[in-house]
Amino acid sequence: MHRRNFMLKTGLSALLVPFLPGALRAVPGLEGDPDRFFQQLIEANDRSVSLLLARQMQRPGDRFDGGLPNAQDIATAMGTATMVQRLASAYIAPDSIYHQSESLRASLAQAIAFLLRTQHEDGTIDLLETNFHSPPDTAFVVEPLCLAYGHMRERPDLAGVAATLKGFLLAAGEALIVGGIHTPNHRWVVSMALARLNLLFPDPRYVQRIDRWLAEGIDIDPDGQYHERSTHIYSPLTDRCLITVARLLDRPELLDPVRRNLDMTLYYVHPNGELATEASGRQDKYQVGTLQSYFYPYHFLALQDANGRFAAMSRFIMQNMGAEKLSHNLAYFQEDASLLKPLPATTALPDDYERAFPHSQLVRIRRGRYDATILAGNPTFFTFQRGEAVLQGLRVATSFFGAGQFSGEKLEKAGNTYVLTWQLSKPYYQPYPEAEIPGDGDWGRLPREKRALSEVQHLRCHVEIEEKDAGFE
Repeated sequence: MHRRNFMLKTGLSALLVPFLPGALRAVPGLEGDPDRFFQQLIEANDRSVSLLLARQMQRPGDRFDGGLPNAQDIATAMGTATMVQRLASAYIAPDSIYHQSESLRASLAQAIAFLLRTQHEDGTIDLLETNFHSPPDTAFVVEPLCLAYGHMRERPDLAGVAATLKGFLLAAGEALIVGGIHTPNHRWVVSMALARLNLLFPDPRYVQRIDRWLAEGIDIDPDGQYHERSTHIYSPLTDRCLITVARLLDRPELLDPVRRNLDMTLYYVHPNGELATEASGRQDKYQVGTLQSYFYPYHFLALQDANGRFAAMSRFIMQNMGAEKLSHNLAYFQEDASLLKPLPATTALPDDYERAFPHSQLVRIRRGRYDATILAGNPTFFTFQRGEAVLQGLRVATSFFGAGQFSGEKLEKAGNTYVLTWQLSKPYYQPYPEAEIPGDGDWGRLPREKRALSEVQHLRCHVEIEEKDAGFE
């Protein structure tokens, strides 16, 4: 059965929009023997490698030769770096069909040559859609390439390929020592990349730059939420970055914010395994979010802390996402054999709760097979899921494109009722002060701020949400 999403706009229309199937199907066998899971990751990575090799550009003499193209048929550094990681993982895995493959070694050399052509003299690469000479995007590329280099450096048959890749990484390191960032998570992506470079090519400048970023403090609030509130994309990325820096630089204190974020995330999971994304401050807002990127953080800390709930989440992700979607984690398992230890006993995951996250102005309520999210500071102030039915958002507005778009200014609880209130005032404007009129008829030189107000109109909205038997009113 296919899920149907609903977006209701009171007083206007109800839009019934077909959406992606929402229920996750359990994949048997992944939650058991760690060695079997590792083998399934190798097999899934091999299937991915087959597809990547078929797409790798074969254009001798062309600047895109050896690169992995995007949807616009343009080879990119990020896609190619991810391919290099997967190819290296397959090459070194004794059970891979590509183990020590000469043709795979040639594809690696070709891909790394492409990366060198994309790298600027200052060591950076471009994200062609928007960021040029970009240190943070260089860091995104460095992380998978460091994993690949770590697999290559001790193998005589890969010595030439590894030497070429080392040149790329060292040049990128010079860029990351001095380069800037755009967003909060970029600090931790750069720090993760520098920590990996320092592991391979120890340099005190790498650690000094990490410490400079860490001096700003981790951007996590008392709820356990990072500043960007990006539950689908940047929160799990930040968790992985901080784990990597903590592990490679022996900074165990950096695991504390990760634990807090993972604890919080347990209460952002819909019954079908998707994530609540409505409060995000980034591009995943309102997107269907999955737990795929949380696998490594939950799995790592389940083992690190013998945490039963994190172990339950790791098993849940394994069962519901499958090795195909988790195969990008193979390189982490090859790097750190401790990840193959048996998980601790499972502790039940929360599935019956009412939980407020005041710093995100959000309340999450779950009752087994259905759940709801209540939000302030957001035009979509209520969502609801029950089985395959999804009320994607409830909104109130005076008109669809008008100024009166309700967004609760604060979220309060009175008894069993959550209350959202909001008000809007709009005036009419009097003639411009006569003594200040420029006299050229230019409306742009008559700012509204200097006009007297009249006929001020007020809109006040009051929304109450109360939990009822098996639903909400």
